[in-house]
Amino acid sequence: MIIADENIDRKIIENLRKIGIEIFSIYETERGKADTDIIEFSRNPPRIILTEDKDFGEIVFQNGIRNISVVFLRYNFSETDEMIKIIKNLFQNSQNELFGKFTTITTQKIRSRII
Repeated sequence: MIIADENIDRKIIENLRKIGIEIFSIYETERGKADTDIIEFSRNPPRIILTEDKDFGEIVFQNGIRNISVVFLRYNFSETDEMIKIIKNLFQNSQNELFGKFTTITTQKIRSRII
């Protein structure tokens, strides 16, 4: 399951749901939930946090947080459709490889770092 942070574009969430990816949307159900609470929520059962909030990187790396999974999106609004294609492909074909990593996705590249 994916936890979509409240800043994730609705179009991205809808496109992932259309291909059968289970997504829990913070925006739809728990607006204003603290990033640290989202991190804890993602632990059991293990879920991937999908976010555009760079605070997650700061929280994870400055505090040495381990055993979570974050996919951080960096793109311009004009690149939304291209980003959707990249994300759909990633979650359809490599979702299990994202666990335990901080993955940054741009329209140009995908970088993963074990955390």
